[in-house]
Amino acid sequence: MYVVMNELHVPKEAKAHLSERFGKSAEKMGSVPGCIEFMFLNNEKEDGKQIVFTKWESKQDYENWLHSDAFKRAHQEKRESKEKGPTTSNELNAYEVLYQS
Repeated sequence: MYVVMNELHVPKEAKAHLSERFGKSAEKMGSVPGCIEFMFLNNEKEDGKQIVFTKWESKQDYENWLHSDAFKRAHQEKRESKEKGPTTSNELNAYEVLYQS
């Protein structure tokens, strides 16, 4: 199993917009081959962080999604926007799951 966490640094005024955008993506992720779970997390203590948490059958499934048309469509709004995106920065972390109960 492979887990990816994308920590998004988001200004307070952009959190609702980003939450809505990822809410639309949540259902679609269920049909992505190899995607076991998708969660969009809102940090209760910090105004500036939201996390996209995904679980994958394998690293290869995750990489396949990154290069897929589905990924391109999911990120099309950001690419087409003339304005700066809602995030100020992000930190992507990926993990191979060694043990699970």
